[in-house]
Amino acid sequence: MTLRIMTVCTGNICRSPMAEVVLRERLEAAGFGDRVVVDSTGISSEEQGRPIDRRAREVLAAAGYSDAALEGHSARRVRPEDLVERDLVLPMTAAHAAELRRLALRHGLPDAAADIVMFRTFDPGAPRTKDSSQESLLDVEDPWYGDLTDFQECLSQIEAAADGIVEWTRARLGEPTSEEA
Repeated sequence: MTLRIMTVCTGNICRSPMAEVVLRERLEAAGFGDRVVVDSTGISSEEQGRPIDRRAREVLAAAGYSDAALEGHSARRVRPEDLVERDLVLPMTAAHAAELRRLALRHGLPDAAADIVMFRTFDPGAPRTKDSSQESLLDVEDPWYGDLTDFQECLSQIEAAADGIVEWTRARLGEPTSEEA
């Protein structure tokens, strides 16, 4: 069984490719590299074809993430079929989640909407929300208009949720969780 996970932000040049890199490395370290495919998209086509933002690349490299993991990244917009083909879709903000759910429903894919889960839902230190009207509490803020400090904060939020996504993967693959092992 191969799981497919997709991270989603606005233009697919900052948050979602950063999350893609972090998740790939964490899943590889957990022994799931050959059983999980991680990719990323954006809800907008404004950055179509562009590489990851240089500041995002710099912050990832400074944190020890493989530069090779960033090679070949080309921003792309999410398509309806992406939602059907993924087991877990991780939007960075409530606005992204709402747009993804609208996309799913517009294309007659109500089941795909159920696989859309806010990225920071998996962060044990993030606020707990009761329904989608409170999802904005889980937003990973856009570092685009900021400086390296904003990109570092973005990376911290991504890393804080990554282990929870690894645990979700364990459970989905039928593997014992870290607590059970």
